[in-house]
Amino acid sequence: MSNLYQRKLSLAGIDISGLSVDDLRALVKKILDAKIHGISFSPYVEGQGPGTQLGEAQIRERLAFILPYTNWIRTFSCSEGNELIPAIAKENGLKTLVGVWLDDNREQNEIELANAIEIANAGHADVLGVGNEVLLRGDLSEDELIDYINRAKQAVSGVEVGYVDAYFEFQVHPRVTEACDVILANCYPFWEGCPADHALLYMKEMYRRAQHAANGKKVIISETGWPNTGTPTDGAVPSFENAIKYFIDTCQWAEHDGIEIFYFSSFDETWKVDAEGDVGAYWGLWDKDGNLKYV
Repeated sequence: MSNLYQRKLSLAGIDISGLSVDDLRALVKKILDAKIHGISFSPYVEGQGPGTQLGEAQIRERLAFILPYTNWIRTFSCSEGNELIPAIAKENGLKTLVGVWLDDNREQNEIELANAIEIANAGHADVLGVGNEVLLRGDLSEDELIDYINRAKQAVSGVEVGYVDAYFEFQVHPRVTEACDVILANCYPFWEGCPADHALLYMKEMYRRAQHAANGKKVIISETGWPNTGTPTDGAVPSFENAIKYFIDTCQWAEHDGIEIFYFSSFDETWKVDAEGDVGAYWGLWDKDGNLKYV
């Protein structure tokens, strides 16, 4: 048995309810040093967001913060410089879930899809996520979304193609679920107002519902996380303690049950405040300046 395996195995099933803050920080360090499965990655810095043209140097600089601590990254777009990320990630030994951003701008959607196909055919994508919460936002019809998914599947080989949305959307839209090779389910107890003490149990139920809808296909949790600052959502309260415990609980469950999870997110991002309120800026494991928040 390898030392790494022993170290990872020892993290599973630890009761963290009575641990001090220092003990919790030490446990986060152990988890990160052993590497988590995956993390959502956006290379924006303060003052940037969608619409910013990203360059290779900035991508490399931001990726360097998370590189030692994860096996996969998930991206969200294949334009505005984001299309450069998968090749750089591969160069650094990471696997990639490459996101294709779709919305009601059909012309831009074609650019996203074409770039994603090029990335996949170059060997820089392990999974393609065609669309992110498109149905949840109501940006495209079910038929339009399925057409994008099918076009991606026809244009690439050896790469699983899926779609990212809230776990319950795969129950509501079985035709979309059927079109996917893999189900990419976002599971957020926080956004559904679940108190932190019950959040892991609720996430397990979200995952179970996605599995049921998947009908035997693999389910990956493409996003989950907990903010450390901001306005509560009903009984879900952002705080340092709730965020650090949610991260530890999530990683322990993922390790114990073999669940593939992409934690959200890499960095705090102020631009999210416009859509999500003050809490939107504080989902990162790193702050906006690249400092680990829980170690």
